Amino acid sequence: MEAKSEMSGLIKIVGEKKALLITASLFSILSSLLQIAPFAAVYKIIEELLRHAQTPADINKDLILRWGIIAFIALVAALIALYIGGMCSHIAAFNILYQLRLRLTEHVAIVPMGYHTKTAIGELKKIIEVSVEKIEKFIAHQLPDLVSAIVIPILLIGYLFWLDWRLALILLLPIGIGFWLQARMFASEGGQKAYRQFQFAVEEMNATGVEYVRGMPAVKVFGITADSFLTFKQAVDRYRDISLKITDLCKTSYSLFFVIISSLFTFVVPMGILLFNGNSGNQAFAITFILFLIVSPSLSAPLLKLLYLGGGLREIVEGNKRIESVLAEPVTQEPVVPRTPESYDIAFQSVSFAYESKESKDYKPVLKNINFTAKAGEMTALVGPSGGGKSTIANLLLRFWDIQEGVITIGGVPIREIGTEKLMDTVSFVFQDVHLFYDTIEENIRMGNAKATRDEVIRAARTACCHDFIEQLPEGYDTKIGEGGTYLSGGEAQRIAIARALLKNAPILVLDEATAYADAENEHKIQQGLIELVKGKTVLIIAHRLSTIRGAEQILVVNRGEIVERGTHEELRREGGLYEQMWQAHIHAASWRLGAGSREAAWIGAEGGSGHV
Repeated sequence: MEAKSEMSGLIKIVGEKKALLITASLFSILSSLLQIAPFAAVYKIIEELLRHAQTPADINKDLILRWGIIAFIALVAALIALYIGGMCSHIAAFNILYQLRLRLTEHVAIVPMGYHTKTAIGELKKIIEVSVEKIEKFIAHQLPDLVSAIVIPILLIGYLFWLDWRLALILLLPIGIGFWLQARMFASEGGQKAYRQFQFAVEEMNATGVEYVRGMPAVKVFGITADSFLTFKQAVDRYRDISLKITDLCKTSYSLFFVIISSLFTFVVPMGILLFNGNSGNQAFAITFILFLIVSPSLSAPLLKLLYLGGGLREIVEGNKRIESVLAEPVTQEPVVPRTPESYDIAFQSVSFAYESKESKDYKPVLKNINFTAKAGEMTALVGPSGGGKSTIANLLLRFWDIQEGVITIGGVPIREIGTEKLMDTVSFVFQDVHLFYDTIEENIRMGNAKATRDEVIRAARTACCHDFIEQLPEGYDTKIGEGGTYLSGGEAQRIAIARALLKNAPILVLDEATAYADAENEHKIQQGLIELVKGKTVLIIAHRLSTIRGAEQILVVNRGEIVERGTHEELRREGGLYEQMWQAHIHAASWRLGAGSREAAWIGAEGGSGHV
């Protein structure tokens, strides 16, 4: 039952292009049938030669020529049928490959962000690229080969049974033993577990390999080698160990199968000699015996192909299970009848949230009873110590996760009732970590509004103070970002993100520490862009540099998942609480200078509050 359920996923995928694959299978069967014709021709030619062995002059040359031509035509026709079948299976495979990758990428775009935080990039990359590619290999190559590898032995054995059932039965015995050995290994719990572990090991090695490459600056700075990068080394070691384990599991059964199937004639010879001794002078049996010796090695090739296909199929099934596991991930639920907010006040009402469910042993509340209203056209700032929950509040507004308790509304409409597409149109988000795609700068900005003209893109870039540096690039707005193009500084990338948000022109704007990685010059230019960006919008801003949010109509101090203080800059300073402590620390940090004195004096100055470090 388990094997059937594992194969059902592959069968379902194959069924998407049923007509093409049935055509491919029919041509593969036809090719297999035509490949039997040369054996029949050989039998007739040998029969004619042996019948007139004593009198060569009586050999019917026309008959030999006729059977030779039949064998040649059958072989050519078999190749043509095989080609047509292969073309059909490849067309079906690439269509299925396209649809499957599209379905996967569309699905991972609508699952909650929680899935992406718990799933390594390398693991997902391996599933979308490698596992899907193996499905293509199965449909385009292995399925026609499988049909051929099954049909040809059946036809040949059937033909041999028609010639002499006794020799054919002897031939079946080693074939049965060989396949029993293989089936025993593949069906065993140890074999299935090993293949599952192999898939996990490949995914883990991909994930840690991506992490190693992405962390190359730190790798170089700290002189870390691949051997000393422990997680990567352990992943490679696990991959090595499981590969050796699978080799150890397969070596005996594979070796026996290979030896037995490659030596089928050795089983036929003793039986043939025994029967021939009882039929001395029987010319027909002699011809049959010779044909068995010729056919036996030819029978080995498709049977060995079945072995390779079986091993590959196990890996494909395991890869398909991972594809199904991704597609089985629950998506963000959309409302049946989406509602559109008429105003853009943001309200969090008794919102509590944790990344894990309450039933999980890892359950830990991140936000507790959050209540606030961000009025339309005003700026609401979220400040507080790192890890307090500020970014989580911003992410919840975009439904990156769904809350467990409370409600979040825009214009009085719960965000769950708005619909994801409309919600994304309503909110612009400038992240702290900007991601620019491997595309032109123009297309990266146009992501904010796919219908924008070139002039509108340039206008947004000017407002975001990035037009000048774009014009200095080799191909201006057509310059590609990333490998083969150009790499932007953090401040330049941030300004591109602001231009993107300006072009989108959504009524609600979320800024997650937009100047975090900028130098003084870039920070000034980014702030100029932000002045234009926030005009007339509902702004929710996460800030560590308190000077950037002094003018906010409302400041919320978030600490340990709770709003502990709220008010304007002046009101919070008068309270003398956490905000005032943060403000004093901010002022103190702003006055730091790199001193020319001794290290001891510098540290004393820092601790004593002299303002020198």
